[in-house]
Amino acid sequence: MSTKKFIYPHNLRATANLWLWSLRDFTILCIAALLSAVSLATIGFVVPAAATLSFGFLTIRRDERTVLDFLGSAVRYFITSQQEYYWRL
Repeated sequence: MSTKKFIYPHNLRATANLWLWSLRDFTILCIAALLSAVSLATIGFVVPAAATLSFGFLTIRRDERTVLDFLGSAVRYFITSQQEYYWRL
């Protein structure tokens, strides 16, 4: 049997992305934006819109990594993990 090759990246094994987000994150973002807009229009409550914008920024995906993954790596490297330096002449 011959295996089929597809033009889609990684032979149909890549995750589905829509613009800068994964499909799951984009769906959550659209629903949250809709609820934020209704909340803002009816009672003038801004916190859901701010949370939606924060979620949208933190879930931007580039090369299979999100901004949140990058921030977590930066915190681990600069704050929580011990760095060792050896000074030699």
